[in-house]
Amino acid sequence: MTARELHSRLHHPIVDADGHWLEYLPVMREQFRKIAGEAAVEGLALAASRIPNALKMSLQERRRRRAGMEGFWSSPSENVLDRATAMFPRLMYERLDDLGIDVAVVYPTSGLSYHRLQDTRMRRAICRAYNVFTADQFRPYGDRIIPAAIIPMYTPEEAIEELEFAATQLGFKVIMVGGLMRRPVAAVAQEQPEAAKYAEWFDVIGIDSDYDYDPVWQKCRELKLAPSFHNGARSILLRNSPSNFCFNHIGHFASAGHAVCKGLFFGGVTRRFPDLNFAFLEGGVGWACMLYADLVGHWEKRNGEAIKSTHPDKLDRARLLDFARKYAQDEVVSAVGRGEGLDETQAMTGGVEDVDDYFRCKITKKADLKELFVPRFYFGCEADDPINAWAFNRKANPMGARLNAIFSSDIGHFDVPDMADVVPEAYELVEHGLLDDADFRDFVFANAVRFWGEVNPDFFAGTVVEKQAAEVLRNGA
Repeated sequence: MTARELHSRLHHPIVDADGHWLEYLPVMREQFRKIAGEAAVEGLALAASRIPNALKMSLQERRRRRAGMEGFWSSPSENVLDRATAMFPRLMYERLDDLGIDVAVVYPTSGLSYHRLQDTRMRRAICRAYNVFTADQFRPYGDRIIPAAIIPMYTPEEAIEELEFAATQLGFKVIMVGGLMRRPVAAVAQEQPEAAKYAEWFDVIGIDSDYDYDPVWQKCRELKLAPSFHNGARSILLRNSPSNFCFNHIGHFASAGHAVCKGLFFGGVTRRFPDLNFAFLEGGVGWACMLYADLVGHWEKRNGEAIKSTHPDKLDRARLLDFARKYAQDEVVSAVGRGEGLDETQAMTGGVEDVDDYFRCKITKKADLKELFVPRFYFGCEADDPINAWAFNRKANPMGARLNAIFSSDIGHFDVPDMADVVPEAYELVEHGLLDDADFRDFVFANAVRFWGEVNPDFFAGTVVEKQAAEVLRNGA
């Protein structure tokens, strides 16, 4: 069954929450210069050189430098129609019916890394140039294609400035914000300045940041923008093979999403901004199901009250000594009798603000965990991932939760050899009995409507799904 045939049998539209276009660098270079000057062109050259530079190294040199193997041959080639579709917005627009997609939300490809440039001057310029350029490319197709703006997040101030410009001047409704900012390790910079550039940590912005990002979330609320993260963790930490791209690629979006989502939750962001939704793209939903279960399980053992049972003062040392005398060797009895390993240093807490790690969430009962996590977070899932069904399985998730999986085609990238197969591939979950028709409707349509529409009720106004989207929002979850 073709995508067009499948779509004709459905009783709802399909919204692609995460497709990609392939920006054409030669044209971008000249346009960026006109829009934002030489700083944007310099930033473009730097961003475009990262992968080629890694591929130019020999395997031995990558091993010596501990440089991760990067992706080669990452765009469609043999299927020229799909390559052209990703490159040319008008062709993408004309092919949507053949792909079985009513509305496509489109994210960058080359631009995925622009907001991570370390140099502030280049970063600000390239993000501004990209947003102006992208808005112009997709402006004629707004009833069916909605592009994403890039929002730099190294400081709240730069994020707020670009949010305001992108939304009010360019009319963007979708934003891609950064969530893994590279920061220098202060102690190394102070004590070993020559080594400082090799020592860094990753700021997940929700917790333990040097900056307060609440003004950014407040600005998103004011501008009716739901933040989406398209962070990756490829070629860093445990995904840094110099020889194997797949080793680096598998799980890297999930790893990045896990860190940022966890940071937002523990930072109490969903408690302080209960009407703001956040999306984590291209990592699937399996990691989110695990994170949700882990958050519940850890809270049950380490919430403010439960953790008190492990305080060293609760230990009956006399009774412990009785057990030692009965069951342990003589040297153990002697050590326990002297209190070795049981002294006051065991009561240290590292100077934390509150021994309840969930204190920023203000949780008073177990159900609060579900309320703070499930409605606020959305997870981009590619069509060929059978684990998508986990999100809809109330029996498998704590407190009968259904997590918000949203259909993400990833068209334009190497893992989609034929764009026309994506929607039928997603429907295989129904054919295999893993989802029912109502689940599939949520997956490919209603969840995406709720993600953007709960924050901006007019998000789908003027699109071909305006009427159906309004009905979803009227009916609620």
